[in-house]
Amino acid sequence: MLVKLRHLILILIVAIAIISTSIATAKDIDSYLIQGKQYYDRGQYSEALQLWQQVVNQDDDIENKIIGYNYQAIAYQDLAEWEKSAGAIERAFDLLENVNNSFLYAQVSNTKGSLEYKTGEVEDALQTWQQAEVIYRDLNGAEPLLRSQINQAQALRSLGFYPRAKNTLETANEDLNKLPDSLLKAKALQSLGVTLRAMGDLSESEKVLKQSLNIASQINAPTESIKLSLANTAKVRQDYRTAQTIYKQIRVKTSDLQTKIKASLDLLDLLITTEQTDVARELFPAIASEIDSLSLSLNKIYNRVNLAHSFIGLDKWHSHQINYSNEIKNILIAAKAEAEKLNNDRAKSYVLGELGYFYEQQQQWIKASEFTQQAILLAQNIRATDIVANTNWQQGRILKALGKIESAIAAYQQAVNNLQSLRQDLVAVSPDVRFDYRDEVEPVYRQLVQLLLQDVDSLPQEKKQEYLQKSREAIEALQLAELENYFRQACVLNQPREIEEIDPEAAVIYPILLEDRLEVILSLPNQPLQYYGSNLTTSQKEQIFRDINQTLNPVFLPDEILPPAQQLYDWLIRPGKASLEQQEIKTLVFVLDDLLRNIPMSVLHDGENYLIEQYDIALTPGLQLLAPAQDLAEYKTLTGGLTIARQGFPPLPSVKQELKQINTIIPAQVLIDEEFTRSDFQTRTERETFSTIHLATHGQFSTQAEDTFLLTWADRINVKDLDSVLRQQGDKPLDLLVLSACETAEGDNRAALGMAGVAVRSGARSTVASLWTVEDDSTALLMREFYRNLIQAKLTKAEALRQAQLSLLNNPQYNHPYYWSSFVLIGNWL
Repeated sequence: MLVKLRHLILILIVAIAIISTSIATAKDIDSYLIQGKQYYDRGQYSEALQLWQQVVNQDDDIENKIIGYNYQAIAYQDLAEWEKSAGAIERAFDLLENVNNSFLYAQVSNTKGSLEYKTGEVEDALQTWQQAEVIYRDLNGAEPLLRSQINQAQALRSLGFYPRAKNTLETANEDLNKLPDSLLKAKALQSLGVTLRAMGDLSESEKVLKQSLNIASQINAPTESIKLSLANTAKVRQDYRTAQTIYKQIRVKTSDLQTKIKASLDLLDLLITTEQTDVARELFPAIASEIDSLSLSLNKIYNRVNLAHSFIGLDKWHSHQINYSNEIKNILIAAKAEAEKLNNDRAKSYVLGELGYFYEQQQQWIKASEFTQQAILLAQNIRATDIVANTNWQQGRILKALGKIESAIAAYQQAVNNLQSLRQDLVAVSPDVRFDYRDEVEPVYRQLVQLLLQDVDSLPQEKKQEYLQKSREAIEALQLAELENYFRQACVLNQPREIEEIDPEAAVIYPILLEDRLEVILSLPNQPLQYYGSNLTTSQKEQIFRDINQTLNPVFLPDEILPPAQQLYDWLIRPGKASLEQQEIKTLVFVLDDLLRNIPMSVLHDGENYLIEQYDIALTPGLQLLAPAQDLAEYKTLTGGLTIARQGFPPLPSVKQELKQINTIIPAQVLIDEEFTRSDFQTRTERETFSTIHLATHGQFSTQAEDTFLLTWADRINVKDLDSVLRQQGDKPLDLLVLSACETAEGDNRAALGMAGVAVRSGARSTVASLWTVEDDSTALLMREFYRNLIQAKLTKAEALRQAQLSLLNNPQYNHPYYWSSFVLIGNWL
């Protein structure tokens, strides 16, 4: 009886304990979620997962289970346990089928997008986050909506779509401005600052990042990541001292290892860029050790690749006793094993491509080719066009070294094709791996042309024409890629046409400067392409261009320009002169490359005459950017200009006379001095449609878009804003833009790229601009003659400009090329 009583008491105790536990579980379930979140925030993921596991095991509330699974999925991602994260997300979605909770559905979708992004499925991630945004917008969930937009911007940047990322973040910031300062606000501003830097708007990037830093500091939030972004902007601005100081401070002070490594890698890149190679070598072992101590993740793999890439590129090892080739190989082998363990094809492709690059530098061509081909195949399987472009270029270089020229050309062509397919917003690659246009895009086109032309004269005629056509296409594609990199967004293309469809009396000349050659392709109406070239060292190129630019100064006698002008004529024109005469060519259209853009083709001299005395001359970035001419029933003109000194620029006293003379030939609305403001100018172009806009104001052309501008009374119109300022109504875009007092930036050998940028950005079919600021009176005279020829004599734009230039050439007061050769016509010459 006593035994039975004890047994009964024991049963009662157990039952009470079970009931008490159930009550405690129901009461404490929220605290498990909260405590787990606290562990997670401290980086104690395993402890957090244990608590959240209790939630999904014990709680009968389906919504709590969904939250628990969602939290687990997030933690598993931080541990790089992708399959477990995917499993938790799947179970959460299964439970959501029984619950009508849109907010939770969006939350789980957000986590799914994060998993897709971290596993390299960036396009899928973007789509998932966009779906989550729709739900948050319907629910008026301000903060989750903003997080979703920040995520989308990150994905868009990874895909190279910077303008779309910028637009997304600017929309988000409009909403953020209505909210008090918060960590979310700081992160959104940081993301916008990074995007602006990628788009080349460095001043605005710095401004926005400083706003982000200020907010984070005021709310006592971590600031290292924002400071790192500021340092990166400073580095791009070539403010190396500021960037280096910040990188060093973060490396010393931060307690977050990943942030420390990122700062160290950026510092290492800067040290190599600024040739502080000894300091860079000292840093190498420390960074390698720090990366080793990270837990397995994609970041760890990318860190390894970046460290290896920096030192593969440090080609001054051989003058030192230290050689890191074995260490680099071991780093990449370790990264390869980690990528295979994570089973991430994008990471695998990066590592294999870098191994191929390593062996290419070691001149172990067979190994280099094998690893590179593996990288290409993986990248193709996951449609990673950015990786394919780089690895195809690499394979092209390797095949060229192996003497497999046909295969090398095919690889280069594929690289170019992939680069062009990235042009929807910007030619760019993943931010996880370092990228620079001048290093990793421009050489692809030039090396392809070099391969195509190296033995082209020995080929059968059909094959020769095929290679010449591919070369011409590559040159035009390079011009387009340069402009898109300049603007950090795609240019609008017109339907490409053959020259005979545009003008049967015009020829197109494509010169391209290669490493040790100047190659020229001549396109004549209804004729096979012609090719000729000259051996030309870098020093020879620079000397001839320096001589021409120097003698274009009026302190030199006019005859002193003749020797270099004749030499350039011999390279560019003389070999094709007989064909030009035979075809009765009247107009020469130049698609100029690199340093050649800064030289007026009108001064080329055949020993007896300047080129302008024989031909109409026009420039274009390529026939694919050439807008068709239009028939104008009437010229409706707007003129604007400054006559007095403004914003540190000298006065232009003859501008008043210039605009007055134009107005006698073609009636125009006039904005001058204090009337010529950005806002008034924009208002006029919004209200009315003009066929011609003539601006007699200071301006500067530069290879940097942010340094290319037109001056107004109290402001500047930057080239990137030109299209929005020159808004034209209806379906008739601006026919002619004339800029009569602008100049290329001093000391910038490629500054005329900015002139082409203005021509494209304005949307004008034709642009007349000056390579340098010319004496006021001669400019007024030239412009009067130009408009008289264009309007009263009804000549084409190219012929009107040519006759105006000849009027100065035949004027003893202004016959020096300085006065008349500065002006060039860009775009449609008809």
